[in-house]
Amino acid sequence: MAFKRALIFLGPPGAGKGTQAKRVAKQCGIPHLSTGDMFREAVSRGTELGRQVRPIMERGELVPDELVMQMVEERLSWPDCQGGFVFDGFPRTLPQAERLNGSLRARGFGDPKVVDFAVPHEKLMRRLTGRWTCSVGGEIYNIYDAPPKVPGICDRDGGKLVQRADDRPEVVRERLAAYDRQTRPLVDYYRQRGVLGSVDASGGIEEVSRALDRILQCAKGADVRL
Repeated sequence: MAFKRALIFLGPPGAGKGTQAKRVAKQCGIPHLSTGDMFREAVSRGTELGRQVRPIMERGELVPDELVMQMVEERLSWPDCQGGFVFDGFPRTLPQAERLNGSLRARGFGDPKVVDFAVPHEKLMRRLTGRWTCSVGGEIYNIYDAPPKVPGICDRDGGKLVQRADDRPEVVRERLAAYDRQTRPLVDYYRQRGVLGSVDASGGIEEVSRALDRILQCAKGADVRL
């Protein structure tokens, strides 16, 4: 499907934009690009980039723009990005957004379509600090809203549930504060450019999906068939 447009999903950690980005990417046949996933993979592989960003991520801080853009621009050069893509949680700063605009123009893309996923702070804390993952199969639980039958044990394969370092309460608070300081200004930036839509992401996945689909189907010039 000819898509030829960049989608950008903005929102604080825990807003659910990753889940929606994967869904939209699959339905539209375009790549889902998450800088967080890219960096976590680099850390797990022990690459030079991974060694640089690991202590930054463990402190819950944002990775410097130059390192992020180096990784993003390399990824955009891959053939699978020629027909469009979905950015999940990127850009995170105004300089990143401005540099991305240049990269998109250089690759023949028009203005991106940007969606802001809005969720109250209290709900974000509950979502994130309650998130635990199976060490075997990767299944995700929330100990408050969707707990396992046996505390600390995966229902499916009996694997031990572990909490990501950046989901600890003290780190979550810093992640949310960093988002408010550095990323939230992008909402106004893209609104002023006339490319922003907003979704109330405090509801369930299906409810958010329906609201998001309405925004994308109305996006002027975007060939999005959901």
